[in-house]
Amino acid sequence: MTAPVHFLYEADSLEQTAELATALAKRFRPGSVITLDGDLGAGKTAFSQAVAKALGVKDTVNSPTFTLIKEYEGETLPFYHMDVYRLSIDEADELGLDEYFYGSGVTLMEWGALIEELLPAERLSITIEHRGGQERLFRLVPHGSPYLQWCEQLKENGILQ
Repeated sequence: MTAPVHFLYEADSLEQTAELATALAKRFRPGSVITLDGDLGAGKTAFSQAVAKALGVKDTVNSPTFTLIKEYEGETLPFYHMDVYRLSIDEADELGLDEYFYGSGVTLMEWGALIEELLPAERLSITIEHRGGQERLFRLVPHGSPYLQWCEQLKENGILQ
């Protein structure tokens, strides 16, 4: 079995994290699914906030750890921000996530690897590694043709490695 194709992005600041979020958000379509994983404090919520801003969300975006799902209206697309850290597979399955995954907005799920078997086959998985200070390493793994095309375009544009 071969390792999945992956792309890298190194950020030295919150501004550079926002640049990646903005570059990706320009490619989002209804039904886009992005998962974020990484240790506590890696920057998942900061990345999510940057995505929301890029989508034109005016509300304050914070971690949905205790509410599980927060829905926001963006200027371009609805934004569904989820956190499944505290859920079992069975609990997550009861949430009706498919309605979000295949709906009219963008789903961004923190801790998605914990419920991988419930995720759509096509998605973009991002793992964030905290490297000290504001430095982060983003590892993007596209699952499916649209997500692979996004990453290849961003690599061609010199954004991803």
